[in-house]
Amino acid sequence: MLGETHDLFHEFPELEGQIETLRESNTAFAELMDQYDDLDARVRKLEELGTPVADETIEDLKKERLLLKDKLYELLRP
Repeated sequence: MLGETHDLFHEFPELEGQIETLRESNTAFAELMDQYDDLDARVRKLEELGTPVADETIEDLKKERLLLKDKLYELLRP
C-alpha cells in the first residue's frame, strides 16, 4: 500500500520495549534504526508525492529497507 508506515514499532509491536531499550543502549542498533527510519521516510515520500522515479529505483530502496529491517531483527532476537 502506498505511503504505508513501516517503522519498527509497526513492524514488530510485540518488541516495542526491546526496541526502545536497544536503541538507548546499543549505538550500532541506534544507527541502523536511524538509517532504516530515514529510508522508510524516503520511500513513503516518493510514493505519496508521486514523484516521477523509475520503478526499479523504488524497488531498490524497498529492498534496502528490507535488508536493514532483517539486520535490526537479528539484533532483536534473543
